[in-house]
Amino acid sequence: MTLHLDLLRHGETELGGGLRGSLDDALTASGWEQMGAAVIDRGPWDRLVSSPLQRCARFAETLGEQLQLPVMLDKDLQELHFGAWEGCSAAALMETDAEALGRFWADPYSFTPPEGEPVTAFSARVLAAVERLQQAYAGQRVLLISHGGVMRLLLARARGLPREQLLSVEVGHGAMFSLRVEADGVLGEEG
Repeated sequence: MTLHLDLLRHGETELGGGLRGSLDDALTASGWEQMGAAVIDRGPWDRLVSSPLQRCARFAETLGEQLQLPVMLDKDLQELHFGAWEGCSAAALMETDAEALGRFWADPYSFTPPEGEPVTAFSARVLAAVERLQQAYAGQRVLLISHGGVMRLLLARARGLPREQLLSVEVGHGAMFSLRVEADGVLGEEG
């Protein structure tokens, strides 16, 4: 059976742009509004799954209470850990580490930020989490509240993009996309 997986990216955070990764920023009022607007007239969902970072989890818990749905937090759905680049903007990195940033943007699978998580490891943990969801909740519609990197990875895979194009997938704050996850793990984008 197919798992229907709606992906929702967290909204704007208090500490703003840049590579947030494992940093645990809270949402701004605007971030709450972005996410709230995204879920209007969507669903219905059978359950909510979220990254445990507060920019995702607080909204998931609030929405779960409103909809009377179970909420599961899964650390494997957290953002890529950017190591020494955590909290840095691309503009700042262009001034201090332009060559490395360029290598990362060109092919994130073959260049890891200093002290960061390799994208191959990130991909393996995210895909393993989605496989667990598929096995546990096939036939259901699940709302997954997560991060730009997680969503880029899943969308790139569903769209059949080469790995070098991972970072070209656009995922704004509060963006929502829908995927099918088949029993064999194949991902496809819906409507």
